[in-house]
Amino acid sequence: GRGGQGAVMASRIMANAYVRIGQYGASFPMFGFERRGAPVTAFGRFDAQPIREKTQIYNPDIVVVLDPSQKYFENVYKGLRPEATLVLNTGSPLQEKPHQNLKVIGTVNADQISIEEVGRALPNTCMLGAFAATTGLLPLDALQEALGDYFQGSRLEANVRCLTRGYQETTVNKY
Repeated sequence: GRGGQGAVMASRIMANAYVRIGQYGASFPMFGFERRGAPVTAFGRFDAQPIREKTQIYNPDIVVVLDPSQKYFENVYKGLRPEATLVLNTGSPLQEKPHQNLKVIGTVNADQISIEEVGRALPNTCMLGAFAATTGLLPLDALQEALGDYFQGSRLEANVRCLTRGYQETTVNKY
C-alpha cells in the first residue's frame, strides 16, 4: 500500500486476530522517512507454532495489495511462491492474471466501500475482510473482535461495516 492507507494497522489487526483464535501472529512494517502517499510494506506471519523470525518475507504465499496502482509493479510479486494468493483492491475486473504463480485472486473495491462507510479512501479494514473471504484462513468474527482493540464508538462501527462488506463483496477467482 501507500502511507495513509492503513497497511501497517491492517497487519497489526490481522496478527491480533490470529492470536484470538489460538494461533501465533506477528506483524511488522517496512518503510522509510517518506510522507503520506509513499510506498509502504507491512508483513504479517501466522502459524500454529511460535514465530521467531522477524524479517522481511522474501517468498510470500499471500500478497494483499491496498493500492490498485501497484497491481502490476514487479516488486509486488517478487519471490511469490507457486500457487500463491493475491487479494487486490480494485474497482475494475482484472483483464489478465498479473503473475503466473497466482492460483487464487480475490478482488474488492475497497476504496469505494471505505468512502461510503468512513468518508475517505482508507481500504485497510475492508481488505482484511477480503483477505478472510479469499483465503478462508481467518474467521470474520476474530477480525471484528480485534478491531475493538484499535477503534471505539462510531469509528469501530464504521470499520466493522467496512470489514463485513469487504468480506461479502469480494469476488474470488481460482486459476
